Order: sequence, then structure tokens, then C-alpha cells
Amino acid sequence: MAKFNFRLQGVLNIKQKLEDQEKIAYGLARAKLNEEEEKLQALIDRRDALFSYKQSLMNGQMDFTELNITQHAIDGNAAAIESQKKAVIRATKAMEAAQQRLEKAMKERKTYEKLRENAYEQFLQDMNYEEQLEINELVSFRHGNQENV
Repeated sequence: MAKFNFRLQGVLNIKQKLEDQEKIAYGLARAKLNEEEEKLQALIDRRDALFSYKQSLMNGQMDFTELNITQHAIDGNAAAIESQKKAVIRATKAMEAAQQRLEKAMKERKTYEKLRENAYEQFLQDMNYEEQLEINELVSFRHGNQENV
């Protein structure tokens, strides 16, 4: 019996490796986005804590020096939040680009897998056809021998 040999198997193997690399890149981009979002959330939590502290200073005995320091910390925190929001946006765009590359790699791999499946189906049909030809020849040979006897 003949062995199935897909002539584009090397290309399919390369497409699978490329897809694996894109999966890794997407995972790293997703992790980076999560990290940036966590940093942003930590800055927002710090801002909320600073506002609470400022409120407690204003409700208690006024310490203008401490109030001034807290206000500067709030202003600095607001700048850091804006900067971190930009970092989150960049990480989001990087993740989306990685996702698009992954989707493209998956489509290419699936295309070659479909070609492989079609080639295998054609191989099976060819094998079946050859088998039927052999059976027909054998039957014809036997039938011809029986008539000669």
C-alpha cells in the first residue's frame, strides 16, 4: 500500500511554528497590558487615599504645611495617572496588533491543514480507484480462466 505524502508538509510545519510564536507574543502583550492596568489601578487607589487624607486634614485642625504637601502629592499623582493611561493605551494597541497577527497566522495554518485534508481525501480516492481496478482485473482474469476450462 502506498504511503500518503503531503508535498506542502514543510510549509504546514512552518505555519504551525509561526502560529505558536504569535501565541507567545500575544500572551506576552496581554500580560503587559494587565501589568499596566494594575499600575493604573494602584495609582487611582493612591489618589483616592490622598483625597481621603486631604479631607481628614481639612476636617481636623488645619496644618497648612501638611495640606500643601498632600496637594502636591495629589497633583503629582494626577500626572502619573495621565502618563499611565497613555501606557495602557499603548499596551492595548500592542495587544490588538499581536491578536491580529495571531489570527492571520491561525488562518494561514488552517488553510494549509485544509489543503492537507483535501490531498488526503484525494489520496484515499485514488487508492480506492486503484484497488477497484485490481479487483476488476482479478475478476476478469478469473472469469476468463473459467470460460476457457
